[in-house]
Amino acid sequence: MSILAWKYPGVFRIFSAVVVLMPGIMASGALFSHGAYAAAGNDIVIALLGFEEKSHVPLSLLEPVIDDTGLAGAEQGIRDNNTTGRFTGQSYRLIPHRLTDRAALIGVFRDLHAQGVRLFLTNLPADDLLKLADLPEARDSLLFNIGARDDRLRVHACRPNLLHTAPSRAMLADALAQYLAWKRWNEWFLVVGRHPQDEAFSKALERSAQRFGGKIVERRQWTFKPGARRTDSGHTSEQQEINAFTQVDDYDILLVADEMDEFGEYLSYRTYRPRPVGGTQGLAPSAWSRVHEQWGATQFQRRFHKNNDRWMTERDYAAWLAVRSIGEAATRTSASDAGNIRRHLLSEKFKLAAFKGVSVSFREWNGQLRQPLLLASARMVVSVSPQKGFLHQFSTLDTLGYDRPETACGK
Repeated sequence: MSILAWKYPGVFRIFSAVVVLMPGIMASGALFSHGAYAAAGNDIVIALLGFEEKSHVPLSLLEPVIDDTGLAGAEQGIRDNNTTGRFTGQSYRLIPHRLTDRAALIGVFRDLHAQGVRLFLTNLPADDLLKLADLPEARDSLLFNIGARDDRLRVHACRPNLLHTAPSRAMLADALAQYLAWKRWNEWFLVVGRHPQDEAFSKALERSAQRFGGKIVERRQWTFKPGARRTDSGHTSEQQEINAFTQVDDYDILLVADEMDEFGEYLSYRTYRPRPVGGTQGLAPSAWSRVHEQWGATQFQRRFHKNNDRWMTERDYAAWLAVRSIGEAATRTSASDAGNIRRHLLSEKFKLAAFKGVSVSFREWNGQLRQPLLLASARMVVSVSPQKGFLHQFSTLDTLGYDRPETACGK
């Protein structure tokens, strides 16, 4: 089975001698002999697994084309861990693999496991992630989900060896719904895209409406296929289509479910009624935004930009959180094995500073990282959820997403 390992400068600094002497051997999955990645003392190895993704053409020429989403954030975490590691006698290495062949995933995981790796960052769809977590070899490993937002991974398809630093769709929808409740924008016009993930986010919004007093007064499916937006007449066609499409009874805000970013951005300023837009575009909930500047985030953003010539994405942040969580647990416990790291991460002792104003931690019943979520426009953070006034008996962060009694996990 062939794979394409990321050839990134940080990796070559670590393995330069091996790569020079054995060119092309990364593709064969036989870089080292059995047990070579096993943690030697305080040498902690983390693997990053993901599939080659279709290149996404940004809506604006001002936005960079990003083909390593997640990797740059993981490398930032490695650098930060090694800064602390100089004082604690620990070192961290990242082994990234981007797979071009979907069928190669299991084989690559088994090869890495046989070589001693037990800590994995995964940028994978939910089905593939569950296949990995259910492997016999994965029982003594710890997997961090940095990409899949599927609620089922946190509600009924939980795995004890799987933690989530990516927020779920329910968390994102709840973060937005709390703000809309605070604003008393209770009547929603929901527009849903043509992809399964769009439908999944729309279901999360429907759940949030029931929780926080919202009412979906109109729901419409977006059926127009993406057009040639950069043609001379593109704006004219979009202006007419959207104006006609949005002629509905009155509402407070138009919510859009368009995770593939095909049409949602075009709704602002083109709707029949002068109403705000939110959801996957417009006022968008997210774990991270390039416009976030509070609680030390500016310095953090600048460090990332200096190393990567671009701003951090939400998946970069999820990868950074996973690597930093490992580093924090290893520092506190002086352990490098997955079992001890997992126990510390799921304990009340674990707290991680994450440039959000409060420490973040993991929910012990489903492995989800509880964290504040940003509500941001293109150039400004508008608010941060959970909103004031939404109370919880243990942590207000647990007002975002499925709470313990709502899941079959940890029972």
